[in-house]
Amino acid sequence: MRAALPMLQAMPVLKGKDYREVLRQELDAGKIPISLGRSCPVQCEFCYELDHSYRETLEPPKTTQEDWEFILDYINKKPTDPLQFWCLGGNEYMEWTDLFLHPKAMEWVEDFLRYTDKNIQFFTVGFVHVPKIHQLAAQYPGRINFELSVITLSHYRQRLMPHAPAVKHLLKVLDGPAVSSANFYTFDADTMSADAVTISQINQTCVLWMGCLTPVRGLKQDTAALMRQGRTFLPQEASRIYEAGLPNLTTIHTEAYITAFLNRKRIVSLFDSLGLEKNDTVVMAGSVHKILSMFRKNRARFLFVPNATLGGDSDCTVLLTFDDIARRLTREKVVHIPKCVMQSGRGLYMDIAGVKLEEFTRKTGVKVKVLHKIDTRFANKHLYRHGSLQHYVEDYLRNPLTQSYEALPAPA
Repeated sequence: MRAALPMLQAMPVLKGKDYREVLRQELDAGKIPISLGRSCPVQCEFCYELDHSYRETLEPPKTTQEDWEFILDYINKKPTDPLQFWCLGGNEYMEWTDLFLHPKAMEWVEDFLRYTDKNIQFFTVGFVHVPKIHQLAAQYPGRINFELSVITLSHYRQRLMPHAPAVKHLLKVLDGPAVSSANFYTFDADTMSADAVTISQINQTCVLWMGCLTPVRGLKQDTAALMRQGRTFLPQEASRIYEAGLPNLTTIHTEAYITAFLNRKRIVSLFDSLGLEKNDTVVMAGSVHKILSMFRKNRARFLFVPNATLGGDSDCTVLLTFDDIARRLTREKVVHIPKCVMQSGRGLYMDIAGVKLEEFTRKTGVKVKVLHKIDTRFANKHLYRHGSLQHYVEDYLRNPLTQSYEALPAPA
């Protein structure tokens, strides 16, 4: 067996640079890099940014009007893609924060809509001004994608997000044309299902984005335990929502094992099109490994790679790092790696930590064959095709094949 490899770390790109370089990096990735100048004060217990040490960050000082004018001018020089939505906030080289806590956030969102011809999307736990946000949505129809992070309206809300807006304010945010989708999750009986009914009674047009929160590295043990508890209640909670027949579009997108199963035919057909031989080594995360082990056993050597960088219960091929892969190598001379692993916002052929493909091959001595068909377009577009709650209930919960799938042992 090959000796333990040194940890693969990205070369620093921001050391000694002015913070405007951070802004440019984020802008070039389609982000609107407003900064609070500090860590997010909301401090949600489940936040995935509690430990972002795997990637290089440099938080700019609190955004000034001068900074904003620089950002807006930079964006206006970019060509307009009518299908692109510029994301409020940087999350590649900056820490993800709830930017509506910036005192000028609402004003700058209006500036963006007024002085550019581009679209905008943003995420917040609810720190938006009402009725201003609804007025902007009505004034600029189709240009705002507002994803409201409800998380939960249940008694768990105070425990998980004690500094978030009150439920009373959240319901006002929902009551109008602004919210495109509301995401919320199951933690216990009558949590997600009760929230779905409440939200739908107020807003029948927003997408209900549901499922479970996934524990990652850096979370408290009791918080991670609550997330895992929610997973055990997901079947009954989803069934209740299915039976309620709500008018909203309802989706389940958080569980990798469900997504993989519902898209098993697409995964298998894509695998068949790759022309791999039995001795070819193919990198993949856990749920895809289970699907291919079930339907294409011994058709290639499936190298299961845990999401060790993100830790917790992470199970996503797109979010694998080259370091994750390097730690699983034994005697391989050639490995096939999906292109989606190296299509991060940090640059082409770079993983989410900023490590380059060429660095991986240089340090491991392993030759890489990139599986170009398995790219982020496939992951983001095709795998969401069967992501409705209806698909989950009818083709997962009621499918007898599910028992065999869930009985498969976790890959070693």
